[in-house]
Amino acid sequence: MGDAYVNFIYSLALSKRLGEPLGKKVSSDVLAKSLKKANLRDLLPSRIDRHKQADAAEALILYVWARKIISLDEAVRILESEEMPEEGFSLLLKKIWEKVKSKSII
Repeated sequence: MGDAYVNFIYSLALSKRLGEPLGKKVSSDVLAKSLKKANLRDLLPSRIDRHKQADAAEALILYVWARKIISLDEAVRILESEEMPEEGFSLLLKKIWEKVKSKSII
């Protein structure tokens, strides 16, 4: 379910930024790079592959949406603000981590 949600918010952000409907998938590589750029990679085991890193990022993004910590609109606005997907997801993951830490959820 995390994969579908991440692809949805990314497609929605692109559609809003470009002014036309688009459906795009986010690669594991983009999410793994974003996790590293957000300084969250060290929270995962050292020998975890990029696909599992992407799964962890997707799970975190879905978790905060389900817990109403970050709304769909807020996630889309963050992704829409950046041209490069790695930058947008990095910003989103940083924002998520700030909110999760401040709520003492993890």
